[in-house]
Parts: sequence; structure tokens; C-alpha cells
Amino acid sequence: MVRAYTYICELGAEGVQKAGQDAVLLANYVRKRLAPHYEIAFDRACMHEVVFTDKRQIKNGVKTLDIAKRLIDKGFHAPTVYFPLIVEEAFMVEPTETESKQTLDAFASALHRIVEEAKQSPASIKAAPSRLPVSRIDEVRAAREPDLRWRPDRA
Repeated sequence: MVRAYTYICELGAEGVQKAGQDAVLLANYVRKRLAPHYEIAFDRACMHEVVFTDKRQIKNGVKTLDIAKRLIDKGFHAPTVYFPLIVEEAFMVEPTETESKQTLDAFASALHRIVEEAKQSPASIKAAPSRLPVSRIDEVRAAREPDLRWRPDRA
């Protein structure tokens, strides 16, 4: 709460309004850039976030989680996946008001390359992330057998 309060005080009333407007502008920019490649869940202008689905990529056997994991290989933090719950295979992109156009263009280009990879080599996307010390975990096992303790022998 202190960080949020400090941010609001730093921006002031006009700055907070501009930050909100910028977030809306950037989300709609991402929406337009990715519309040719990804199915948009709600076909209308968005607010500060835009929701896509994997409906176009699923025909290649690539799902939302695969796309998110491949984005990590491309140097981007994976977006929120499987939310909102009312959208099947959703991934939600929420660009912050401070993102540059160059960063958003690089992000959109990475997602476009993932579409092309899905057509050429879906197995490479399903194996992502492949450029990290830790690869994809068994999420079912992690959910059923959570390891919530730190042990020095595993550090």
C-alpha cells in the first residue's frame, strides 16, 4: 500500500489520469497488433487489458500454456493465462502505462513468431521453455504433491 500511495502522490491527480489513459491506449495498441494472429476474446475496444485465446493455434496442437512458456524463451514474462475463467484458453495481456512502443512491438513480434513456429514446429513450442536452467514442470504433480519446504540439500 505504501508503494501504491507513493506512486499516486508522485503522479498527482493529472498524472494518475494520464497513466490510466496510457494503459488503455497501450492495451488497444497490443490488441490491434495481435489481432491478425490471435483470436480476440471480446471484439471491442478494451480498457487496460486485452484477452486473447488460442483458437487459431490449437489446430497445430499448441495451447495457451505452451504460448506462455514459449514467451519466456523469447525474453518476456508470460501473461496471465486461463483467466478470465469465462474465456476458454484465455491469455490476458496488461501492458503497464510505462511500457515503450519498442517494447510492445518486440512483444507483439515475439507472439507473431510463436504463431509461425506453431505452424512449422509445434513440438518446439510444447517443449518450452528450453533456454532456462529449469524446463517445464509437471504441473499436475506439483498441484497434487506440493513441496512447500526449503531444504538446504536442494539449494
